[in-house]
Amino acid sequence: MQAKAFDIKLFKQILKYTKPYKFRYYGVILFAFLLALFAALRPFLLKVTVDSYIKTASKSGLLIYVVIMGIMLLMETLSQFFFVYWANWLGQDIIKDIRIKLFNHLMTFRMKYFDISPVGMLVTRSVSDIEQIARIFSQGLFMIFSDLLKMFVCLIVMFYMNWHLSMIVVVAMPILVYITRVFQRKMQVAFEEVRTQVNNLNVFVQERVTGMKIVQLFNREDIEFEKFKEINQKHNQAWIKNILYNSIFFPIADIISSITLGAVILYGGMQIVNGNPFTTVGQMISYTMFIGMLFNPLRQIADKFNEMQMGMIAANRVFDILDSDEDVQDNGTKKAEHFKGNIRFENVRFSYIDNEEVLKGINLKVNAGETVAIVGATGAGKSTIINLLNRFYEINSGSIYIDEQNIIDFELESLRRQIAVVLQDVFLFADTIHNNITLNNPAISREDVIEAAKKIGIHKFIKSLPDGYDHDVKERGLMLSSGQRQLIAFLRAYMSNPSILILDEATSSIDTYSEELIQKATEKITQGRTSIIIAHRLATVINADKIIVMDKGQIVEEGTHQELVAKTGGYYKNLYESQFAVES
Repeated sequence: MQAKAFDIKLFKQILKYTKPYKFRYYGVILFAFLLALFAALRPFLLKVTVDSYIKTASKSGLLIYVVIMGIMLLMETLSQFFFVYWANWLGQDIIKDIRIKLFNHLMTFRMKYFDISPVGMLVTRSVSDIEQIARIFSQGLFMIFSDLLKMFVCLIVMFYMNWHLSMIVVVAMPILVYITRVFQRKMQVAFEEVRTQVNNLNVFVQERVTGMKIVQLFNREDIEFEKFKEINQKHNQAWIKNILYNSIFFPIADIISSITLGAVILYGGMQIVNGNPFTTVGQMISYTMFIGMLFNPLRQIADKFNEMQMGMIAANRVFDILDSDEDVQDNGTKKAEHFKGNIRFENVRFSYIDNEEVLKGINLKVNAGETVAIVGATGAGKSTIINLLNRFYEINSGSIYIDEQNIIDFELESLRRQIAVVLQDVFLFADTIHNNITLNNPAISREDVIEAAKKIGIHKFIKSLPDGYDHDVKERGLMLSSGQRQLIAFLRAYMSNPSILILDEATSSIDTYSEELIQKATEKITQGRTSIIIAHRLATVINADKIIVMDKGQIVEEGTHQELVAKTGGYYKNLYESQFAVES
C-alpha cells in the first residue's frame, strides 16, 4: 500500500499516539504561534525605528525601540528553543511507544508470519522506519505548521504596512507554490524508492552476515559481493535521483525570491523617488526581511514535505504490521496449572501452505507419564506435531486435547508454561550461561540453577567453562559446541519444571561425551512427566514406552520397539535394520 503525502487516515492514526502527551503537544502549537508573532514583529519594529526615530534623529526613541527589538529577539529565540525541543521530545516519546507496541505485537504473531517475513525487513521496520516517524513531528508536521503560520502573520503585517508592495510579493508566491508542489510529487516517488532500496539492502546484508559460513564454505564471496554492489548501486541511484530534484528546485526557488525582491525594491524605490508618502525607507528595509521570511519557508517546504513523506511512508510500513491480524488467537479462559500429561490428537489436519497438507488426519494418544518416541523420514510431520501442541500454528481441522481439555480453551501463556521443548538447533542469547538458563526470571536463583545442574549431571561441565555460570556465550551461543548448547537447553527446560517435555532431535549431531551427559540428563528430566522424543537415530528411542512411526503426514505404525521390529516387512523394522547396517 502506497502512502499519500496527506493521508488523513494515517495522520489520525499517528496523532492518536500524542494523547498521553497532550500538554507537550499543545505546548508546541502555542510556541509556534508565539514564534510567528515575534518573528513578524521584528521587521515591523525595524520599520517604525527607521521611519520615526532614525529619520527624525530621535536618540531616546531609537534607544527604546532598539531595546524593544532586543526583547522581541530574545522572546523569539526562547520560543524557537521550546518549539524545537518539545517537538523533538514529543517525536521521540511517540516512537518509543510505537516501538514498544510493535515489539509486543510481533511476539504474539504466529510462526507462519516469521516463516515468510525476512528478518532484515522486520529489523528495518522496528528500527529505522520507526526512527523516521519521529521526523514527522521534529522536521515535518510542526515545522510546516509553524512556517505557514509565520507566513500568514507576516502577510497580515505586510498588507497593513503597504498593500502595493505586498501585492508584488503575493503575485510571485503562487508560482513558487506550484513549483514546490511539482517537485514535492517527484521527490515523493523518489523517497518511496529510497525506502524500498534501504529495506532490500538491510535484508541482503542481514542474510549474508547470518549465513557467512555458507558463503565462505561454498566460495560464494565474489558472487555475493557482485550482488551486494548491484543492490548498493540501486540504493545509490535512488538517493541521487532525490538529490537531483533538490539540486534543481532550490536554485529555481532562489531565483524567484531574488526577482521578487528586485521588483519590490524597484517599485518601492520609484515610489520614494517620486515622493509617494505611502512608501517609506523603513518599509523598504522591513520588506527585505519579510520576503526572506516568506520565501525561505516556501523554498524549504518541499524539503520538509520530504521529511513528512518519508515519515508517512515509514509509518505506513510500521502500521501495516501493527494492523495485521497475525496473532495467535488467545481466547482461552482456563489457566493451565499443572497437567497430568494425557495428550490426544483427534483427526488433526494441518498445512503450512494452502492445499499442501503436512498432517493428514492424525489420531494420536499419549498417556500421562509415558515416554513416547516419534520417528520417520525427514518431512514426515514429526516436528509439526510439537509445533501444533504448543500452538505455534493453528490446525486446519480436528482437535488437540491435554487431560481431555481442548488446548484452545487454555490461556496461551499458561499452556506454553507447562510444555518445555529442547530443539536440535538450540538458540542461545548473547548473554551469560545463567541468564540463558533462567531467561532472566527473577524467581529462579543462582542456587536453584546450580542444584538443578548437579541433579542432571552437568554442573561440572558448566564450571569447566571460563567464568562458569557467568560465561558469555556470545551471539546465538556460537562460542559453545552444539553438544554444549544442548546441555544448556536441557537445564533450561528442567528449570521450567514442565508437565510435558518434548525433545526434538535433541541428541543428533553431537559428540560422544555430550551424548552421554544428555542421556543421563534425559533420564532425569523425563522422570514422572509425559515426554515426547523425536529422533532420527533409532538407538536413542529403543527404551521408549511407545514408538509412533510416521510417513508422509500419517501414522503408519505404533508400538514398542520389540513389537515393531517383530513385524515382517514393517516400516519401522526396515528403517531400523537399514540404519543399524549403516552404523555397523
